[in-house]
Amino acid sequence: MDQREREFDQHWQPKLWLTIGVLILIAAYLIAFVIGNSDDASVNFIFAEARTSLIWVILLSLLAGLVGGILLSQLYRRRQALASQMGLGHASAGETSEASSDTPSAIDDGAS
Repeated sequence: MDQREREFDQHWQPKLWLTIGVLILIAAYLIAFVIGNSDDASVNFIFAEARTSLIWVILLSLLAGLVGGILLSQLYRRRQALASQMGLGHASAGETSEASSDTPSAIDDGAS
């Protein structure tokens, strides 16, 4: 019996079982969420009206929000890059401006 306990201790993986348990709980929640939102819903698109399951309305709204958020974040990044490029001027990576290459002699050698 002592041999079996040692073998069990060597092969026991609590992190694996915890992960499996969490995945089972998430799957059960998702199944309950779909079943709980399976009622028909009416969606008014101003020019037309559609009847569909409520879960599809929720999932399509989530998808539209994700796509809109990604597009807005890309627009923001592009505008920030453009603004920083305009602020730095049009010097290429190999060029330096005169102001950055010339330093006063008082600062150069530390003399005042």
